Amino acid sequence: MRAVVFDMDGVLFDTERICRDSWLETARKRGLPGMEEIFPRCIGLNSNGSRKIVTQAYGGDFDYDNFRREASDWFWDYIDRNGVPIMPGAEALLLWLKENGWMLGLASSTRQASVASCLERSGLDRFFPVVVTGDMVEYSKPRPDIYLLACSRMGIEPGESYAVEDSPNGIRAASAAGMRPLMVPDMIPPDQEMRKLSFRIFEDLNQVLAYLKEKAE
Repeated sequence: MRAVVFDMDGVLFDTERICRDSWLETARKRGLPGMEEIFPRCIGLNSNGSRKIVTQAYGGDFDYDNFRREASDWFWDYIDRNGVPIMPGAEALLLWLKENGWMLGLASSTRQASVASCLERSGLDRFFPVVVTGDMVEYSKPRPDIYLLACSRMGIEPGESYAVEDSPNGIRAASAAGMRPLMVPDMIPPDQEMRKLSFRIFEDLNQVLAYLKEKAE
């Protein structure tokens, strides 16, 4: 097995916390209660999935698009000032995989423009010939569509590839696609469901690298 498909936020980049802060700050300015409980439910979802959760919480007439624009402005202002925070071990893992002939892909629920910007700013775009994003599929994670499309574009069978994920929705998607999910938890610790669906669970990407090196021997 020589193929790995990565999630982006919370796996390659420590951006889930920045996104959370952007949502919480925007909610605070608008006087919206309960965002601390709502945001974790949206982790790993594309905009359509997040929209359903947020509008269920605040009502069907809630201006979700304007809320997301304001939160996005906060997020990118932070990134402009501080750069894209790369997860420890990410570049070393990607470099080893590329040098040893592994096929690499990226499957993120984030929209294409944001994914492209983060990859370019960080310099990690050179590792991913195939990138599939949340606005390329109607149903994103936890449905398997995004991973199935990534595997199809890479010319690989899902059952012959790993998926590296941090969120429950991502693990559910990779498992439903028939892949081997490797979980590296970020903001949400693994529960019994995640332990059942994950092929392996690691503390960080350095452990993932050690595992894949061992499997390649």
